Amino acid sequence: MFAFVKWLYLVALIVWVGEVVFFSFVGAPSLFRTFTAPEAGRAVGAIFPIYYRVGYACGVVVLFASVVFLGAGAARLWWGVHTVLVAIMLAATLYAGLAVLPRATVLRPQIHEATAAAEAKAEFDHLHALAVRLNALVLFCGIGATIITAARLRP
Repeated sequence: MFAFVKWLYLVALIVWVGEVVFFSFVGAPSLFRTFTAPEAGRAVGAIFPIYYRVGYACGVVVLFASVVFLGAGAARLWWGVHTVLVAIMLAATLYAGLAVLPRATVLRPQIHEATAAAEAKAEFDHLHALAVRLNALVLFCGIGATIITAARLRP
């Protein structure tokens, strides 16, 4: 059972951190270099619901496994830190996906209209900046969780 939890944990952590890295440094920049802003925005808007659902699922698995490892007794301090990092990651992902994304989705079509209100553009820019900061938080915590994993889950 413990071997299965470890395997599931590793897969979920790899997918979650890998998803953030790929989208942040390859996917989104490529879309915005290739397409106009409205087209790239629509593409990103289509990707985000799946992106966040993958994050939610991986986050739940990683958090569950982290609690299992914490309860196993070895390196409790490290697994405690790890559990906090993963909880921050999951909270940031949930907030971005459930609070920030829905509002940005409503505003996205409005900001590309010729008669776009300055308030809509300003709110969208604020939400985008918040989403970028939350994504960076998930990435940095994910790197920390990965370092702890490499140090603590040796064969």
